Formats: sequence, C-alpha cells, structure tokens
Amino acid sequence: MSTDTTTYRIEKDFLGEKQIPADAYYGVQTQRGKDNFHITGTQMSAEPYFVKAFGYVKKAAAMANRDLGCLDGKIANAIIGACDRLIAGELREHFVTDFIQGGAGTSVNMNANEVIANVALEALGHQKGDYHIINPNDHVNFGQSTNDVYPTAFRLALILRLASYMEALRKLQGSFFAKAKEFERVLKMGRTHLQDAVPMSLGQEFHGWGTTIGEEVERITEVRNLLREINLGATAIGTMVTAAPGYPQLATKYLSELTDVQFILGGDLVEATSDTGAYVQLSGVLKRTSTKLTKICNDIRMLASGPRCGLNEINLPQMQPGSSIMPGKVNPVIPEVVNQTGFLVIGLDLTVTLAASAGQLQLNVMEPVITYALFKSIFTMENAVNSLRTNCIDGITANAEHTRNMVLNSLGIITVLKPSLGYKQCAEIARECYQTGKSLHDVVVKERKLLTQDRWDEVFSFENLINPKFEK
Repeated sequence: MSTDTTTYRIEKDFLGEKQIPADAYYGVQTQRGKDNFHITGTQMSAEPYFVKAFGYVKKAAAMANRDLGCLDGKIANAIIGACDRLIAGELREHFVTDFIQGGAGTSVNMNANEVIANVALEALGHQKGDYHIINPNDHVNFGQSTNDVYPTAFRLALILRLASYMEALRKLQGSFFAKAKEFERVLKMGRTHLQDAVPMSLGQEFHGWGTTIGEEVERITEVRNLLREINLGATAIGTMVTAAPGYPQLATKYLSELTDVQFILGGDLVEATSDTGAYVQLSGVLKRTSTKLTKICNDIRMLASGPRCGLNEINLPQMQPGSSIMPGKVNPVIPEVVNQTGFLVIGLDLTVTLAASAGQLQLNVMEPVITYALFKSIFTMENAVNSLRTNCIDGITANAEHTRNMVLNSLGIITVLKPSLGYKQCAEIARECYQTGKSLHDVVVKERKLLTQDRWDEVFSFENLINPKFEK
C-alpha cells in the first residue's frame, strides 16, 4: 500500500486503515462505502437537494445540541459553518457514495458527517482527519443515528425537489389552457371507443388536459404534507437513546425555522422510524400523474396521426427526421419520450412498494433504493414535463377546416336530432346513410324533409354543437 502523503492521507476505523485522497473532505467510512457499492453509478452528489437537506438537518442538530450543553460552542459553531456551505451548494463533489447501498444509508450519513467534520476542522485551523478535535461520530453525529437523520433529510429533499416538479406541472397546465383558448372555435368530433361520438371543440379537449394536470398538482400538495412528519431525535429505533432530553423537539423546531417547512415530530417515534407509508403514497401519486400524462400523449399522437392517412387534426412541431429509410417522415418523438418516462415511473413505483414492504421490525433497511426510485421518478418526470411543454404543446397548430369537415360528414351528429326525431328514427337514418354513403343533410332535409334548411342551420350551428341546448 502506497503511503505517499502528498497524494493520500491515512485514516482508520475499527476495521483498519484506508488511504483517503489528500484533498477529499470525506473520510474512511465514506471510502468504505464508495469501495463497497458500485451499483447505479449515480452518486449522492447527483441530487443537490439531498446534500443540501443533510446540511440543514446536521445544522439543526448542532444548534440543538449546543443549546442543550451537549456540544462545546466553538465546535458547534464550526459544524454549523460547515453545514452552511452544504446548504449553499458547495462541496457536492465530496458526496461520493452510490445511491443504492447496504446499511440503510449509513454510508450516506457518514459521508455527510465526515465532510462536515473536516470542513469544520479546517475552519478552526486544523488538518483534515484530526478527529480527536472534531469527530464525525462523536460531534457531528451527536445524539443522532442514520435511522433518524437519513429519513429526515430524505423527506426534506423530497419536499424541495417536489417544488420545482410542481412548478413544471403548473406551467404545462398553463400551456394546455392557452391552447384551449386558441382552439376554442375549432370544431371537431369527439370520440368514444375510437368511434365517432358527438361534436366538441378542440379547445375543450385541451382544456380537459389542463384540468387533469391541475388535479395532479393538488394531489402532490397533499402528499407533501405527509412528508412533514419526521423522526428526528428518534436515533436508532425510536427510543431516543443517546439523545439529550428535549433534543427531538428542539432539533425539529430549528429545522422548521431553517427551512421554512413546518415539520412535525412523530407522535410515536418507534412507529415513525420504521414507517415508509408516505413514500408509498408519494410514489403512487407520481405513478398516477405519469399514467395521466401517458394517456394525454397517446391522445396527442393519435390526433396528429397521418398526416395524409390518419386523423390529422393537429400538427406537432417537427423536431427531427423520423426515419433512416423513409424520406420526409417525421415522428411524434416528444410524446413518445414522455410515454417512456411514464413507463419508467410506473416500474419504479413497484420498486418502492416492494422495498417498503421489505422492512423488518424496527427499521426498513431498504430505504436507499426507495430514495433512488423516488428521486429518479421526480427528476425524469420533471424533465419530461418541461420537454412536453416547450417542445410540443406550445407549438401545436390545428387543422380547423379538416376537423370541421369531418364533423359535418360524420354520422355521429345525428345524436343532436334525437330529442326532436327520437332514437328509433335517428338510428334508421344513420343506418341508411351508412349503407348508401348519403349525407345526413341529404336524407334529413332534402329527401325526408324532416327539417327545414333554416332549422338545420340552427341545430348544426357551431354554438349548438359545442354547447347543445336541452330540448324535451
């Protein structure tokens, strides 16, 4: 083993010695985690909100332990200063442990403890690794356990991450509503069972999509509130072993003040330490949203099908050539990629469900894979939502004349005459038109003279087709 101290420093724990890069702020336990877990290839540093959340949690813990007389004020303030740097977005590159790991997140917690300790040591004029002065376990992690710090930081990071995801959904809703306004006078045929149903406006269709996305923002708001219940101070299993009296309440109070998130200390810390129900609920909401977006994108692809041999009701922005063999072909690549993202999220929901069910007794040791799954779901869905809005929805145009002609040539509009002519006669007329190829207008007005031309024009006006008047 090389001991070139210009490149490495030597740290040790009860398992032995390890070489640590000289410029690294992490230490021996982080290095073990880095060596042991090569699973996703995604390090903790990839999620900035997770690193920031650990900064907030460790700062709140240091403030509480300082006030309770458990930490020397000088040491506590150095730790707090180091945490402030994490909160400011610094030092992320030193969070090197893989998201999926054994140990219920211990490597992640120790990564935070060691980085904070070494930053604090340098702030006081000491060398990295001088843990007899500020120790990752005895000082930074005082009165804490991975089992309360990790889930608390995870929940805070989810709350922070969800804020930008919700904003992306709100913007998408706004784009749908803008198109609804633009297309409010575009007449088209509504369809059920992929068959002609009754007329509507293209604006109504887009407005419906906007409404359904708004419902998802409401569901996410509800589930975010579940994440505000934390077990900070529960330590290992919820009995608060090694935590000073009053620490859970004080640390939770400080965390709320630092983050402007009103956290609630779990009423039963044993239950709160092993419970992962909020993650299952959140994952279910993410799956629900991805399912809705998948349906919307399927609709968009269908309405844009063609252009000559499909529905061709709308035109999507042309993003790239669609074929290596068919010249001039353009594919709906943005809705397609949103579909695929939705499928990923639906699969990750199963991962969360299985991991949540795999907890045993007083701890769920599978929380790291839940962390990975939820962050991956939110991150990819946010990117997909933003791409759908900017690269597709905002640039959609309507083929208004084509959609109007399809409505007027459809047999589905016979439904509008049912109140005056009755179901049986309307069915007979529709059947005749279907068999002969005649138009409804020819049969109803010209041949059977059931309506005058003026009455036909009144019944089949745009306003009456979109907002039909009730007739007995």
